[in-house]
Parts: sequence; C-alpha cells; structure tokens
Amino acid sequence: MEETKELTLPEQARDQAKNYFRQGMNCTECVMQSFLDIHGSDLPPEVIALATVFGGGMGHTKNTCGAITGGVMALSAVVGRKHPLAKESMAERIAELNEIYDISGRMVHEMEEKFGTLICKELSDPHGDFEGKSRKKNCMQMIGDCAEIAMKYIMEACLLYTSPSPRDVEES
Repeated sequence: MEETKELTLPEQARDQAKNYFRQGMNCTECVMQSFLDIHGSDLPPEVIALATVFGGGMGHTKNTCGAITGGVMALSAVVGRKHPLAKESMAERIAELNEIYDISGRMVHEMEEKFGTLICKELSDPHGDFEGKSRKKNCMQMIGDCAEIAMKYIMEACLLYTSPSPRDVEES
C-alpha cells in the first residue's frame, strides 16, 4: 500500500493556483485566490477584483509578471499596513515600511533568481505565440511556483508579525 504524503501549505498553494489557471483565471487571480483559500482571510471575496487587471503582465502589456504581482499582493495582505498613519512620526512610519519592504523584497528577489527576470514578455516570448500551448504551460508552472514561494514568505510573516494563520503557521 502506497503512503500518501500530506502537502505542505506552500505545496497546496502551488497546486490550487495551477488548478485555477486551468479553469480560466488569470495569473494574478490564481496566486491571490490560492492565498485567500488557504489563509482563511477576513478579506471580502471582492478583493480578487484588485488582482484582475494585473494579468498578462498588467493588462496584457507583458510588463511585470502577473503571477509575481499576485504573490506580492498576497504577502501584502498579511504584512501591509492597515492604518498607514497610525505611527506618530514619519521616522516610525518609514521604519515600519522598511520592515515590510525587507520581507517582500526578499521574496521578489527569490522569484527573480528562480525565473531570471520579473518581466512577462521575457518570460513568455521564448514560448512563441502568447495564446499557444507552450506559453500557457510555462505560465501555469510559474503561477504554481509563485504561489508556493509566496506562501513560504506568508508563513514567515505570520511568525514575524504574529498574524493568525496560514493555518497558524502550519500548526508550528
């Protein structure tokens, strides 16, 4: 009898994001929706609308990869400032931003190192026609990878910022 290994949260995010792409969601929506599913966020379901226009490298302009943008959006849902002016001084606000930028910057650098670029055009052009099967297959893999990497950083952020979930950092 073969043992089935339970997937980690980052692996679950990867698989869910790829499945959403198969169902016709765009790259950014896929990564963001997999986060929303796993995080059990109190964000309204309409938040996915914020992701829609980033697909195809921002409205099909092939600029910043939508899957990477989706990862940044998901991480920001955990570490982003809910009340940007809550800190009393500008110095405190900037210090708070620097902490947030540190973790998000590390995530983006990991994605750039893995893929070689953050630009949709550079990632998709080697696969020919944008509507072709090869490009779609490549994007689906990248969507999964971005969701997985983002969930890893989201779990780290939950520990650092003592935020509840992702599933209480995978039951510690």
